[in-house]
Amino acid sequence: MRTRANRTLLCLTGLVLLAVGVAVLVPGLDLPHRLGFTLPSWWPYRGPHSVLLSHHARTRYRGHSWWWPAVIAVLSVLVVVALWWLLAQARTRRPGRITLQEAPEGDVVLGGRALAEMLAADAEELPGVARARFTLTGRATAPAVRAALLVEPGAAPTDVVRDLDAVVLARARESAGLDALPAEIRLRAGGERGGRLA
Repeated sequence: MRTRANRTLLCLTGLVLLAVGVAVLVPGLDLPHRLGFTLPSWWPYRGPHSVLLSHHARTRYRGHSWWWPAVIAVLSVLVVVALWWLLAQARTRRPGRITLQEAPEGDVVLGGRALAEMLAADAEELPGVARARFTLTGRATAPAVRAALLVEPGAAPTDVVRDLDAVVLARARESAGLDALPAEIRLRAGGERGGRLA
């Protein structure tokens, strides 16, 4: 969900900046005169000597009592959204450790990186898997994994996924005492012209 929101916000921001840049640069470089075309009547800037904001545009609402509160409110919302977005990027969803057992005298934990390395080593032992990389996601008490596997040429993706679930993930669930270990698996074909399989 966070990745989708990031892509949407970045796409919208890029489109807005592109539109503003084109609107300013086309008349600013005097392209209509050089290339022999006329800008449409709704274009905000007419030529290289146009100003971004005219005196009238800068002062038309200054005398209204609602103007400055509205400006401050809009800028405040933009700052809050920007800070929220920044903090969302800083928050990691990769647990540094997994809680195996909770006890009054102290919890039994397993390092997240150790589990990821164990999963990768086990996966690379499977037939048809050339290389594996695992990343832990989720919470410490309810972990999940993302797997990126490089599959050898000729290997059947369905067999690789079945073996990964039946052997590697099952062993990890049993070793860590987990009821479930959801996994997102991405496969890439090996060889010089390999592509994504699933």
